Amino acid sequence: MRDRDTGRSRGFGFVTYSNSNEASNAIGALNEQEIDGNHVKVNMANTRGAGGGGGGYAGGQGGYGGGY
Repeated sequence: MRDRDTGRSRGFGFVTYSNSNEASNAIGALNEQEIDGNHVKVNMANTRGAGGGGGGYAGGQGGYGGGY
């Protein structure tokens, strides 16, 4: 994800998998690994409540929370 004003990386991103098994495999293989010198945290994305807030994509399966 990039900051819309500066274009700089916000340090996280999202990945959508075709099924929950693929998402679980990615989490197991990549969570707490080091990629390009950055430790990454890979987990399922949290959905937001009806209160809104912030915008962005809240659906899908799996997520990537790296240091990019």
